[in-house]
Amino acid sequence: MSEAPVIVSDDPESFPHSVLAERHPALIRKVRDAFPYGPEQRRALDALQKSALDGVIEPLGTPAGDHERWAAWGLPKYLGRSWFSAPFLWAESYFYRQLLAAVGYFGSGPWQGIDPFRPFKLAELDTPEADEELAALDALAGQPLDEQARALLHGSLWGNRADLGFRISAGGDSSVDSQLLVDDSESLWSLLPSRTAAPGGPAGPSRTVCLVADNAGRELIPDLLLIDHLLRHGRAERAVLHVKPYPYFVSDATTADVLDAVRRLTGSKGAAGEAGDRLWSALTDGRLVVRAHVFSCAPLPYADMPDDLRREFAEVDLTIMKGDLNYRRLVGDRLWPPTTPFTAPTAYFPGPVVALRTLKSDVIVGLDADTEASLVAAQGQGWRTSGTHAVIQVRP
Repeated sequence: MSEAPVIVSDDPESFPHSVLAERHPALIRKVRDAFPYGPEQRRALDALQKSALDGVIEPLGTPAGDHERWAAWGLPKYLGRSWFSAPFLWAESYFYRQLLAAVGYFGSGPWQGIDPFRPFKLAELDTPEADEELAALDALAGQPLDEQARALLHGSLWGNRADLGFRISAGGDSSVDSQLLVDDSESLWSLLPSRTAAPGGPAGPSRTVCLVADNAGRELIPDLLLIDHLLRHGRAERAVLHVKPYPYFVSDATTADVLDAVRRLTGSKGAAGEAGDRLWSALTDGRLVVRAHVFSCAPLPYADMPDDLRREFAEVDLTIMKGDLNYRRLVGDRLWPPTTPFTAPTAYFPGPVVALRTLKSDVIVGLDADTEASLVAAQGQGWRTSGTHAVIQVRP
């Protein structure tokens, strides 16, 4: 299979250019306002903003314990070049690494380990919308198991774009379903059949599911509820939840965010609280394991994953890649023809893999020609980045 062009940010009319030129400076301002950083941090943030807009990619500062890692990830190749000329995925990743350095996250001072995005993540958990979503679980508990599974899968897919109750009403396609461009959910469930043992009979061989998380806050709650459902109803006996080892891409989930989300559930009433208690128990007895591999923050596609991570994915029965960033890394952040089969750029992956992804960037594969043509006719190329369409894609 011939490689498609890597996505870069040098076209002023492109979505990647807008991320670097508009979203990143706005984020720096937001971070400055969220904490009472001192003069040193504020000067560093100002310097990063100037560099990101008008400057070039600069070396890591000192102290930094990841010089060798970033050297292996391509930093020497991009030093002195415009941020807009580097691969989009690489430039985004390095921006967040430099933002953390600017606020002292990696230093030895009082700001060491302080997540600059934590206020935004926590705010999402404490809203009336979050309360309503969790309350909807009480009604969902009375639905057939297949409908529960479908609702929780779609809740995880769409994150906080649609509340957890939108799938409860029976019959008919919702407006959200009509924006699901590819739906391989039947293939997903065939890989995870319910395995309820007959009384006195064997439960069958153990099955492990890995979910590679995307965002924290209200988007992590549905991921945890999906894991709870898989464990509770025998579709998996063990789950591995991959998160980021440090704050990344504003809202990407870390271990601390997982604990915040589980506590949010355990502090809730009804079905949500019961799910939280089960997840807490699953964490304590090892049926749910949290992993934070350093490659999760790499500026590279999963095709370049190290051998130890490859073995981890090979040892589980199914890996679920959640969200847009993981999709970009799974298939490669390239301008593939949209009709490229999903199985082609994921052929390297060492086991069955599922992508649950809402479209928020240019890369997309696995569409049929008619679907692509109708989208382009209606919206130009805006459908790729609007967050209003999604895919459930499976490579068994």
